[in-house]
Amino acid sequence: MFSGSLIEAPDRSIWDVAGQNMAVQEEIHGFTWLDDLAAIGDSKSRERAQIWVQEWIDLYGRGQGFGWSPSLTGRRLIRWINHGIFLLRGSEKEQSDKFYLSLARQTLFLSRRWKKARAGLPRFEALAGIIYAGLSLEGMAEHTELAILALAKDCQDQIDYQGGIATRNPEELLEVFSLLNWALIAISSANLTPPAELSAAIQKIAPTLRSLRHSDGGLARFHGGGRGLEGRLDHALASSGVQQIAKTGLRMGFARLAAGRTTLILDGASPPKGPVSYNAHASTLAFELTSGRRPLIVNCGSGGSFGADWRRAGRATVSHSTLSLDGYSSARLAPGRKVRGIKREYLSEVPDIVPVEFTPLTDGRRIETAHNGYVRTHGLTHARTLDLSNDGRGLVGEDLLTTLNDTDKVNFDSALDREGLEGVPFTVRFHLHPDVLSSLDLGGAAVSLTLKSGEIWVFRHDGTTELRIEPSVYLENGRLRPREAEQVVLSGRAMTYATRIRWSLAKAQDTPTALRDFLKQDQPDNDTP
Repeated sequence: MFSGSLIEAPDRSIWDVAGQNMAVQEEIHGFTWLDDLAAIGDSKSRERAQIWVQEWIDLYGRGQGFGWSPSLTGRRLIRWINHGIFLLRGSEKEQSDKFYLSLARQTLFLSRRWKKARAGLPRFEALAGIIYAGLSLEGMAEHTELAILALAKDCQDQIDYQGGIATRNPEELLEVFSLLNWALIAISSANLTPPAELSAAIQKIAPTLRSLRHSDGGLARFHGGGRGLEGRLDHALASSGVQQIAKTGLRMGFARLAAGRTTLILDGASPPKGPVSYNAHASTLAFELTSGRRPLIVNCGSGGSFGADWRRAGRATVSHSTLSLDGYSSARLAPGRKVRGIKREYLSEVPDIVPVEFTPLTDGRRIETAHNGYVRTHGLTHARTLDLSNDGRGLVGEDLLTTLNDTDKVNFDSALDREGLEGVPFTVRFHLHPDVLSSLDLGGAAVSLTLKSGEIWVFRHDGTTELRIEPSVYLENGRLRPREAEQVVLSGRAMTYATRIRWSLAKAQDTPTALRDFLKQDQPDNDTP
């Protein structure tokens, strides 16, 4: 499985199957699949890995063809060196010599071309590759000094005070964190003093990643990021040795509420725009909620592995658990440039005012936030208040559409005129994880949501909107197609200068506080033949 494409070709080389799919080619040439073969570790997987590495050297090892970007080369070098013993066991001297010669050639290439890598994850990959290779290979140490200095500068420039990166992609932040950990270990193992900027970056990122982790161990799925590979986050945090917990407030622009077995993570900042927004979503004020090991409220996720149309759809506001207005997203897509044959669209006209306030309550904690993404088009500010109880069993929410000044009122009146004075249509969406079973109760006044663990949550609203259950999708890497899911939808029309929508989500009274939940996600709860 490469970038959403399942390739079954047991009698062919991995280098024959990518075709013209740039995303598949990039994943194959980055050699992350080598981690999987090494994890299996038997003679058959080792033989397959050795053959494919030697074929790469013969086909591409002299710098020709796909795969010679600085970021891919750094990614590849780290894998080859990390799994060197696995790859060289039982090899002939000629094969070993070719392997080491290729490592040296790739290291020299990186030492000359790393500056061409885009700032952020690609450059971190390139620099970490130079450092990892330079300190592991005989005769290559001379290339590490400048790379370490450059890495220190990028740590200072690319990691902000909240321990975040410009793309605001949690899974990408985890990749950066892992690379910095590997670089720190390599530098320390060579009896060198790691730069203070590198250690400081790791100290800042670790608490941020903890705050972006749901109670099921997965990352919040925002701005093109997924849950992350199983156990990857815990392993990276353990390797860092950083025990610090994030203080109350935003981390990389995300707000977190946690109580009992419940976690809620909300996008509480302006989305990226310009070149760093190539994967960013119009998700301002959207949230995800997880109970124990079970995701309940989610965002649809990144559809990048399912093609351009799904990728574009996943970036829209309607694909997130928040309010959307009149078919508009809170940020708009603008044409970008092509990179390796793939057209990139950037975000433009993003909300630029997103205040967030945390308030302790006698029986819980509150987040109050808002954004101005609809002011220009409709004169309306979207404000959202979320109250999570101290035991984590109840969430009370309010979404408010309001005008803040006379100019906003004029814009809203114009929007009303466009709708024939019938009100500006809005929807508040709560996308459900595919494992959640939903049913309308109380004559359509409430929705029962049943998790695989047996927990039952009940969604209610104040009756000012229409309540429906509609189809949705769950987009995640590692699958051939989007998964079918459902969403709870509140819809109505804004007729006045202030429209309130109140709703609540609470565990059913007979649901125990703690449940013995042993099933993993996507694991069937019965023996299916």
